[in-house]
Amino acid sequence: MKAIRVHEFGGPEVMTVEELPDPSPGPSQVLVRIKAIGVNPVDNYIRSGTYARKPQLPYTPHTDIGGVVEAVGSAVKKFKSGDRVYGFAVAGGGAELALCEESQVQPLPDRATFQQGAAIGVPYATAWRALFIRARAKAGETVLVHGASGGVGTAAVQIARAYGLHVLGTAGTDEGLRLVREQGAHQVFNHHDPDYRSGILAATNGRGVDVVLEMLANVNLDRDLDLIGMHGRVVVIGNRGTIEIDPRKSMGKDGTILGMTLFNATPDELREIHAGIVAGLENGALRPVIGKEMPLSDAPKAHQAVMESGAFGKIVLLP
Repeated sequence: MKAIRVHEFGGPEVMTVEELPDPSPGPSQVLVRIKAIGVNPVDNYIRSGTYARKPQLPYTPHTDIGGVVEAVGSAVKKFKSGDRVYGFAVAGGGAELALCEESQVQPLPDRATFQQGAAIGVPYATAWRALFIRARAKAGETVLVHGASGGVGTAAVQIARAYGLHVLGTAGTDEGLRLVREQGAHQVFNHHDPDYRSGILAATNGRGVDVVLEMLANVNLDRDLDLIGMHGRVVVIGNRGTIEIDPRKSMGKDGTILGMTLFNATPDELREIHAGIVAGLENGALRPVIGKEMPLSDAPKAHQAVMESGAFGKIVLLP
């Protein structure tokens, strides 16, 4: 099989496509013939060696996949050869075949494409965990999704709207604003507009938002504390540097800043998260947006593109 391999940490150029032996499933494993591979910013951080968790070299990057079950181990009960599935937290997803534990695979409804299946794992699980497990968002509350045109952002808008929240979203281009509105945001704001925060406060009649999902905390965190209302929560999903904040802004509101990484999700949380996601895929409430499709050989270009500003949907690689 063909697989992306990383023999040393570094820039996108350290990735090469190589031939590896086809794997065989162990008793509790599912072998998936991969049709699409999701590209996430965290894949970039891991490959560069700057992420807190470093895989043993050499390794095959990417964890989110959509594909068809090729074979199953003797103890696997939930899946059989030929089933359409999506995989998450898969070790070695950037290849033509991947071994998954049964718990890392979920059924992919017929109404979803394989590319959409590859767009679920990190983005949708991150959005779900941020909204409902970290922020404990409730129907009727108002959520602001910063960077709502990216993979996690579009997922968060769809999930929040389906759950009954009032959704505000930001993006930096007309195309991005249109996309966010199409995903269900009640109101959208261009974060390049110097007065966009006044528009957000006006949209809440000056009360402030209940939850902020923050994709770039090193730019926005102090401003987010101006935008939350009483008992408001800011969930830090993405960050690329340091920032100075004024804690007084949170004190008078009993505001909370919550850190978030999907890698900290417990097995019970993951079962809850993916049960909700599968239900949303089945009824059409969740519809992953694909921004770019690229061949496996273009993995270095995909890793560059996923870090560029103006994110628009999900980037996927096609083996």
